[in-house]
Amino acid sequence: MYVVIVYDVNVERVAKVCQYLRRYLDWVQNSVFEGELTDSQYKRIKHDLKEIMHEDEDSVRFYSFRTKEQVKIETMGIQKADIGCII
Repeated sequence: MYVVIVYDVNVERVAKVCQYLRRYLDWVQNSVFEGELTDSQYKRIKHDLKEIMHEDEDSVRFYSFRTKEQVKIETMGIQKADIGCII
């Protein structure tokens, strides 16, 4: 599945969430990650982020699609990361 994860967490946890998500997904903008995941990876990420975040202060949104082809992505301005060139 193709997943976009957007988060707004307390500054104390931003680096931890960012470093964690970089293990699975591509960083595309501040607090935005996207990429292909298996069902088990998706479940693990949701579980692990729940352990990192504080639900009374932080917010994480998950957008999931069957494939990347189902998502129309347009970028205005600079592109933070060129995910097509990652080896």
